[in-house]
Amino acid sequence: MKVKTLVVRAAGTNCDLETVYAFELAGADADLVYIDEIKDKNLLNYKILVFPGGFTYGDDISAGKILANEIKYKLKDKILKFIEKSNLILGICNGFQVLVKAGILPGFDGYFTEQTVSLVTNDSERFEDRWVDLKVYPERSVFTNGIDRIISLPVAHAEGKFVVKNKGILKKIEKQIVFQYVDEKGRLGGYPHNPNGSVMNIAGITDRTGRILGLMPHPERHISYLQHPLHTRKKLDEEGDGFKIFQNAVNYFK
Repeated sequence: MKVKTLVVRAAGTNCDLETVYAFELAGADADLVYIDEIKDKNLLNYKILVFPGGFTYGDDISAGKILANEIKYKLKDKILKFIEKSNLILGICNGFQVLVKAGILPGFDGYFTEQTVSLVTNDSERFEDRWVDLKVYPERSVFTNGIDRIISLPVAHAEGKFVVKNKGILKKIEKQIVFQYVDEKGRLGGYPHNPNGSVMNIAGITDRTGRILGLMPHPERHISYLQHPLHTRKKLDEEGDGFKIFQNAVNYFK
């Protein structure tokens, strides 16, 4: 039986079909559902909940904030029950912004708590749309199990700078970092390797269980080597670096 996956879309979502395709290619049965229709859905019929990339509601107020508020004030109880069943949640780019602004990540003291981290305007003060290299901490999340090398994924965001409320939060979050921006040899560095100025080069974090993941780069845009800009110049694995993330999510329930 295929793993049921729910991909959420709202006005301005634009990476939903690619995300559905990636999960289906990994063996899931993925439904694409508009946010207003989720109130009529039984989330417990699903194992994976996904907030894909885009610019929901035009990123008015701040990126992902309106959708985060919809989730927090309309779907909180449903999502808490979903989390209690040890299910998985993935937020990509705008979806990551939604998870932190709803207080779901980093999840130090439960979920839907006071916001302690955020994703704000890039230091470059422009939209960054290009490929980056990432160091992965595979043991920290279900989604990254077995990914023990530097990977390459594209970013496409204007508000991707990861910031924290204070030094205490930064200390607590260290063990929940799953992805860091690095150069091609795996070394931490500044711009352009770190495309937005994120503290500690943070590109993605998990909650303490490893079952809720948010990241700014787009794994759904690198599920085949043919999507990599250097695929004619380098010998690459047939599967793109992002595909393993979707496979891990699906295989977790098998």
